[in-house]
Amino acid sequence: MTQPVPPPHSPEPSSHQPPGDRPPGQQPGYGFPMAPQAAPPKVNIAGGIVVAVITALVVGAAYGGILGATKHEFGYAAVAVGFIIGFATGKVGGDHVGLAAVGAVLSLASVYFGQLFGEAIVAAKELPVSVPELFFQHFGLLNDAWRADADFLSYLFIAIAAGASFAGMKRAL
Repeated sequence: MTQPVPPPHSPEPSSHQPPGDRPPGQQPGYGFPMAPQAAPPKVNIAGGIVVAVITALVVGAAYGGILGATKHEFGYAAVAVGFIIGFATGKVGGDHVGLAAVGAVLSLASVYFGQLFGEAIVAAKELPVSVPELFFQHFGLLNDAWRADADFLSYLFIAIAAGASFAGMKRAL
């Protein structure tokens, strides 16, 4: 016959030790130090917004240059625009809901700006006007030409860029 083994008993707090005799950071009677508190995440809202705006301008211009040079729309390029903007915003700004929203809105604007810039480059090759002249003096005509050229995929790429911005921001954190 085997003899039953008594169940292990949990440590009981020792009431004989006064609170002042305990080393700092220990719970009464258990002897284990408390876990250190995690540092609060650093958020730099102003820096995140500045970096998001600059990145949106640069990446949107690069996207427009690609569209103007190839005369084709690339969905992956629009996704990359959103991802890069979100990544840069998250890296500098930190984890903040407002920064994620700013990055998404700027991704939408950047892809739209890039598509208009690409349209201006294509039109400047065919017409006797320059890209800045088309962009700044005949913006209404440029926008009308883009709308006539835009299809469902153009709008889909713009929307996907906003989602990619959220993914880029999460990846940066």
